[in-house]
Amino acid sequence: MSMRLFKLINTASVVLCSFVLQPVYGHDGDKAHSHGVRAVKPAEMYQPTPNPDRIILTWAGDPKTTQAVTWRTSTEVTVGFAELAIAGGGPDFAVLSETYQATSTALKTDINTAHFHSVQFKGLKPGTKYAYRVGDKTNWSEWFHFSTEKDSAEPFSFIYFGDAQNDIRSMWSRVIREAHSDAPKAKFIIHAGDLINHAQSDAEWGEWFGAGAWLNAMIPSVPSVGNHEMQKGEDGKSHLSHHWRPQFTLPQEDCPHGLEETCYTLQYQDTLIVSMNSNEMLEQQVEWLDGVLSKNKLRWVVLNFHHPIFSTAKDRDNAKLRRLWKPILDKHRVDLVLQGHDHSYGRTGLETPIATPETIGNVPTGVNQVDMFTGTVYVVSVSGPKMYNLSPSPLMQRVAEDTQLYQIIHIDGDQLHYEARNAIGDLYDGFVLEKQPGKPNRMTEVSPEVPERRRLEKSPKKEASAVPAAVAK
Repeated sequence: MSMRLFKLINTASVVLCSFVLQPVYGHDGDKAHSHGVRAVKPAEMYQPTPNPDRIILTWAGDPKTTQAVTWRTSTEVTVGFAELAIAGGGPDFAVLSETYQATSTALKTDINTAHFHSVQFKGLKPGTKYAYRVGDKTNWSEWFHFSTEKDSAEPFSFIYFGDAQNDIRSMWSRVIREAHSDAPKAKFIIHAGDLINHAQSDAEWGEWFGAGAWLNAMIPSVPSVGNHEMQKGEDGKSHLSHHWRPQFTLPQEDCPHGLEETCYTLQYQDTLIVSMNSNEMLEQQVEWLDGVLSKNKLRWVVLNFHHPIFSTAKDRDNAKLRRLWKPILDKHRVDLVLQGHDHSYGRTGLETPIATPETIGNVPTGVNQVDMFTGTVYVVSVSGPKMYNLSPSPLMQRVAEDTQLYQIIHIDGDQLHYEARNAIGDLYDGFVLEKQPGKPNRMTEVSPEVPERRRLEKSPKKEASAVPAAVAK
């Protein structure tokens, strides 16, 4: 190649690179949007097709021997199927797969009509890794893995999220993915309600499923209902989102009538997980919860519901809930209560006011003059970007404002390890609970990696920018 030709080619390359890499600016000097590119409408973005999507694992039975999977397709698919096999190190495992026919239901949403399909795998072997896929025998998903719970005792971890709710695709997706990077072997994920903002919005549910993506198909979810999963009907009453039951397969038995798949229990290893519905029928759940906890023989008890017993946000006290439910929590010395709703962070120690006529109305002002020990740790957390003002309480050992968080709980025999991490993985809060025979739990605080985060200014302008005015409480 001649020197002259080399120079011409080199000059052309520089010009081309400059054209490709230079930012485009509008007349006002700001970076301009791409001209001529239309915005993709939600109806198009979340249009169902014959190809399975929104695949999610849940439980409706014993994690040792069962697993449920639910997915969505277009209405062209009238019959859904799942294939299941014991996973192997090579591709030949699929030869031995069994086929299951799904239960299918149609759901008309605000932007489409889709079919949701559900299969419950039963009679599985404990402590076994399985591979599965879903489809219609023409269009299949990829193969996914899940593992059944072991018969023998083993340490395990799970993830807990407060409200995702807003800007899920853009701002919450990073949180669930960061949590997975810290706990890739988590056995399940607890969601403490307000997964989305508008109960009947299919696009928002599409964002939620898209943010979790393949993680939902590999790690079972344990969701609780938040107030934003409730929709006011023509009768003036709030009703469960019509998305909830088609897209989650959860326990329908051994719960108060009318709360199927929103009030349920799960046993994993030596831990009882209780998910409750703090939006409706509060009184009916009192006797049910007392009965569940009275029969419990497992070492650890973790409760999950949306509205906090002790609120962290201003003017959001749930006095009725505390009056009804806290005496049962005190009676049975529940270990850990995981909540959302207040879009800030707060965590108590082992000492909270015993529910008496003097204290059930609210947090007492003379807290030093009442019996404070209950042994229950209460947590309120938020994983999405919507934030509220914090209302400080002497009960809270650690608080946060304007911080997206995820929590990892690890249980190993007589010890429960708790970590709250922010969206970039910094340890924001932590403690260890240890069982002591015949005595209350021992609590050891873990030093955080970052300072407590509070708003420095409390001006109206600052607060208005932190909490979107269009978003209702």
